Amino acid sequence: MDKEESLGDTLKTVFYAILIAILIRTVWFEPFKIPSGSMYPTLYVGDYLFVSKYTYGYSKHSLPWSLPLFEGRIWASEPERGDVVVFKYPQDNKTDFIKRVIGLPGDKIKLVNGRLYINGKIVERKRLDDFIIRTANGSAERYRQYEETLPNGVKHNILEISDSEPNDDFAELEVPQGTYFMMGDNRDRSDDSRVNVGFVPAENLEGKARFLFFSHNDEDAWYLPWTWPKKIRWSRLFSSIG
Repeated sequence: MDKEESLGDTLKTVFYAILIAILIRTVWFEPFKIPSGSMYPTLYVGDYLFVSKYTYGYSKHSLPWSLPLFEGRIWASEPERGDVVVFKYPQDNKTDFIKRVIGLPGDKIKLVNGRLYINGKIVERKRLDDFIIRTANGSAERYRQYEETLPNGVKHNILEISDSEPNDDFAELEVPQGTYFMMGDNRDRSDDSRVNVGFVPAENLEGKARFLFFSHNDEDAWYLPWTWPKKIRWSRLFSSIG
């Protein structure tokens, strides 16, 4: 009898633990890992961050496996220009992407020779020191780095290989209502609203990137555990994302 009760208590504990974990991930915060370099210099490959799920309200994509329990958003709140946002890729509604909100509904966006224009006005940028990215084979890639100031005063750093790359020019377009125009901070190495992502529906927003809780250089062999502590980026731990 004691064994049966013990097993029952254990199963209930496991059930409640899973339920609480699902609730936290659905309603409050969810962890994400950065797999690519499209958001350098803001986010590095191997960064782990928390996303606040409540910031923009909730849609089916807030739920595990995007369960279609309801349509649209409830308790919806608009993202601000400059927010770093996790969203479901509109082309499959499954893959998680992370980019920066550049265009709000009704905005007119264009790029001319790498320079961003919002509603007819050029976005200010200031040249900073070059940024170096180490590749998996150990070589170094040098990027031009700028501090960009969005119309609402949000400042963030961006990278450019040059101002004449394939996606550095596009004709002015208007962001449709209910959607957002997203761009990666690593401008010439990002699949975003200029390329395959397109406009991101409000329903696809999952949450706002808040802060890093871990960061690790994943380039070296996982089977050499004695090297792991040296690969932790200690200075990035618990830093906010802006």
